[in-house]
Amino acid sequence: MVRNKRAIIIGAGPAGLSAAYNLLKMTDDILPVIYEELDVVGGISRTVHYNGNGIDLGGHRLFSKSQEILDFWEEILPLQGKPPIDDKILNREITLSPTGPDPDETDRVMLKRRRVSRIFYLRKFFDYPISLKASTILNMGIGRTFKAGMSYIKSALIKREEKNLEDFMINRFGLVLYKMFFENYTQKVWGLHPKDISKEWGEQRIKGLSLSKAIINAILSPFKLLSNKQKETSLIDEFFYPKYGCGQLWEAMANDVRKMGGEIYLNTKVIGFDTSENKITSVKITDNESEKTVEADYIISSMPIKDLIAGLGSNVPENVQSVASELPYRDYILLGYYCNKINLKNNTKIPTINNICPDNWIYIQEDDVTAGRMQIMNNWSPYLVKDFKDKVFLSLEYFCNEGDELWNMTDNDMLDFGISELEKLNVINKEDVLDSIRVKVKKAYPAYFGSYKDFDVVKNYLNTIENLYCIGRNGQHKYNNMDHSMLSGIEAVKAITGQTNKDILWLVNTEKEYHEAKQ
Repeated sequence: MVRNKRAIIIGAGPAGLSAAYNLLKMTDDILPVIYEELDVVGGISRTVHYNGNGIDLGGHRLFSKSQEILDFWEEILPLQGKPPIDDKILNREITLSPTGPDPDETDRVMLKRRRVSRIFYLRKFFDYPISLKASTILNMGIGRTFKAGMSYIKSALIKREEKNLEDFMINRFGLVLYKMFFENYTQKVWGLHPKDISKEWGEQRIKGLSLSKAIINAILSPFKLLSNKQKETSLIDEFFYPKYGCGQLWEAMANDVRKMGGEIYLNTKVIGFDTSENKITSVKITDNESEKTVEADYIISSMPIKDLIAGLGSNVPENVQSVASELPYRDYILLGYYCNKINLKNNTKIPTINNICPDNWIYIQEDDVTAGRMQIMNNWSPYLVKDFKDKVFLSLEYFCNEGDELWNMTDNDMLDFGISELEKLNVINKEDVLDSIRVKVKKAYPAYFGSYKDFDVVKNYLNTIENLYCIGRNGQHKYNNMDHSMLSGIEAVKAITGQTNKDILWLVNTEKEYHEAKQ
């Protein structure tokens, strides 16, 4: 079999790897060649391993409403057939596959984990999403709860015109809950007030979630009347997770791509393109030692659109260049701490090793700290923590802009700053920190403000390039979940092979429109 056509895939994240894998399975004449700027695969869904511990760049639970993606994941990493070590110790009830492997005997395995994520506010835990349980009312107080209820009723009866993200959230949760749980946290994440952010962010990330749906979920879930597929994404209570972190999935997929004949080049950056008429004919790449030009029949791009347009050069219309050059992004800092113990106690009925709190991640809504989220890696997978029985590996996530005060801090200063915030929250004591790591990520989150309002100008221009397929979070400047990024890579292959229209790529992760288009 001779693959006499070449598809250049820019980026070895979930979208790019999914495209390469499916090109190899669905065609016999197209060779996928991936160029990845970093020295690892997985993009912002990778796992960083450090001194025997593993930590994800942002917690990435594997959950999807797409059966195609669920099947794809299990094709790469089969679901556990025996319980992992922490579930064995605690005798926790879990989901098993009748033919799946034992996590203690093999590494290539997917675990099924219980999702616990809460909000830390007023130095107390609240359900995420907010629910009307007795504990919520006690934490908020009767007066605040009454005001929140009246505010929600008002928002249900009198809808605001949705001009921005603030309007979108108030319509779904009421003004009081918006002020408590959304306004300041959103500004912490994006660096802008919600009134200055497009409502599209809410339409993609929150979709149909509202207080009423959270209440319905709380009422019906104990009676098992809702399946995970029927729930809003933010309400699911179980998820898949690779034994050694989310990054293990991409490493396994990359190995399979290579075995099937695909090519992956790390530490290789795409810096430009040659075009002829309405096609890209070749890409210019560099490995920091030399530059060369590689001919291509297809281009599948998950690189930031700002960089893609810049690489296309002077032929791009001036208005397109202007919008693309100003597209905003939010950057990201991850701090990891390996500790003797943490001070957060388990106030739930969920059993855990050493009775640590059971949360996978915690949204930090306190106004007196800069950190946005915290993860406890023990609860994602015990195999990620060197001594999960006696130690705790946790992380802090900071949202920032490249070049700002947080970004420019030295590693030691930033790690000390994180410890000071954890101490302020009484999560840890400094003397219990045994090891630590800092990771910086550029362009982690494509943002929905600034020139984004004119993004269609850029999208329409890119659609005129016949052999270009834009995929993934940065490739579409869309805040995709991991499964949607994978779907965009799969749909690109289907478009190349004539099974569908290229326009459908931009409909992935618009749920209703996407499914209607598929029908």
